[in-house]
Formats: sequence, structure tokens, C-alpha cells
Amino acid sequence: MTRFKTPLPQQQGGLFLTDGGMETTLLFHQGVELPCFAAFDLVKNETGRQVLKKYYDRYARMARHYGVGLILESPTWRASPDWSRRIGYSDEQLRDLNGRSIELMRRLAEEYARAGTPVVTSACIGPRYDGYRPERIMSTAEAEAYHRPQIRTYAESGADLVSAFTMTNVEEAAGIVHAARTCDIPAVISFTVETDGRLPTGQTLKAAIEEVDRETDDGPAYYMINCAHPSHFEDTLCCDEAWVRRIQAIRANASRSSHAELDEAEELDTGNPRELAGEYQRLLERLGHITVLGGCCGTDHRHVDEIFRLCA
Repeated sequence: MTRFKTPLPQQQGGLFLTDGGMETTLLFHQGVELPCFAAFDLVKNETGRQVLKKYYDRYARMARHYGVGLILESPTWRASPDWSRRIGYSDEQLRDLNGRSIELMRRLAEEYARAGTPVVTSACIGPRYDGYRPERIMSTAEAEAYHRPQIRTYAESGADLVSAFTMTNVEEAAGIVHAARTCDIPAVISFTVETDGRLPTGQTLKAAIEEVDRETDDGPAYYMINCAHPSHFEDTLCCDEAWVRRIQAIRANASRSSHAELDEAEELDTGNPRELAGEYQRLLERLGHITVLGGCCGTDHRHVDEIFRLCA
């Protein structure tokens, strides 16, 4: 498949569907063991790859049903060196699994595209440290050096873009954008926010987006918000300013709980799929430039189906 340059297909109009909370779906609903919440571990054998294929197949059928595009997000949120070493993988094994993850995405993309669905393959990147508590923050240069090998593997394997999820601080976000630029692959930055609409560092979403754009010369293809309920950030997006128009994707949590509450919870909070869909609909009525919709923690195919039933 040909790697896209900006503007990406999802930036050219029309809705694109992407999946819900992969890790919470596999772990809580399907009983799949995920060491350190690492779904990329499933790529190591055929049994695990079939689990992932069945997971993606459901969303591909949904995209066909609603006549929208599909973003295939790779199962690699935890596939960076620090996390993989906790599981017991060497750096060489990690490179292999990252490459095989993108190969799987490309095979599935070709299969789904033959059925008439526009498909974009996105290589998922997660934070080096905790996605909820930014107690350790790298410099931009450190973040670029840490994430560059992973991004290079994705670029060489043919991913269309990289998407950095659950970013808590501008330094790591900017480092990822710089690394993606050196590897000649578009990058999307997804910040997470607390119940007050601010990043876990306390910085406003506006300030974070404007700072990353300033540091990287408008480097990200666009921005996304993930791992927060719409009620946590909808008021923040009520203005018609340039930084708001840079946000083109939403992957919200099912739960209204804070990150601290989610960390302490012993059961998965799946919220109310229809209610969540209604909140997405209200966001889209106000923010017509958003084109990519999916879910995050606690969401699954039921939530995404309800979202597109209302929004498509």
C-alpha cells in the first residue's frame, strides 16, 4: 500500500470509523491475558493474530454498513522499549513484533479495501511512562530519541501514519513529531485530559496544542483527544479558534470517572453507549471539522455502533 502524505484521507472530508478500547475489550470482555496491558504481545503467534483479526473484522463490517472510512489502529500502544522489557522482550524482538504488527494491519487493510471500504493504517504509540500521572517528563530531545526507533520501524513497515495516544505533556508530544518528521511519516498527537479539561500536567489543551505547533512548525497532521469522557472537555471546545480546528478526532472513554478513579476501579465501567453517542452527536453538530470517531477505555463495538448510528 502507498503511504499517504498530508493531507491524509481523513482530512479530506467524510467520516472515518475506528475501534473502541482494544485493551479493555480484550481483557475484560474476552478474558485475553495482556501483560502490562500490551496487546502487541498477541502478534507473536497465530492464535493471538486471529484474536486481533476477529476484533478488527467487527469494526470493518461496521464501517461498510455505515458507508464510512476505517482507521486501522495497530495494537502497539505498549510497544516501546521500557514497557516491552518489563514483559521480557529484547529490543530486537520488539522491532520484529512492531514490524509484524504493521504487516498484519496492511494485510487486513487490503482485505477490507477489496470490499470497498477506504482504509488508513495507523501505527499506535503510547507514552513512555504512566498515561495518567506525568510524574516523570522527558525533554523533547529525550522523547525524540526514545521514540525514533519505534517510529522508524513503522515507517519502514509501510504504516500510513503514526498516532501518539494518551499524551500527558507537550515535551513528549513534540519529540514524537520531530522523530516522525525525520522518518518521513505523518504524525497525529492525541492528548488526554482530566475532568477539568486540562492535561494531567495542569496545562490547558489550548496551550498544549499551540505550544506543540510552535515547537514543531505545525508538525502534527492533526490532533485528537482520547481517554477522557466528553463531559470533561466539551466546554473547552466551545470557542471557534484555530487550535480547536486542529482537533479532528475523538476517542472518548465510556466512563465519566476521573483518571484517579479509573485507576482504583476493580470493575470496568462501560457507561451508557446511547448516552455517549448523543454526546458525540452534540460535539459534531458544533465541530463539523471532526472526521475520526472511535472509543477508548470501557468502550467496545456497541458504543461505536451507537455513535455512527447517530453521527453517520
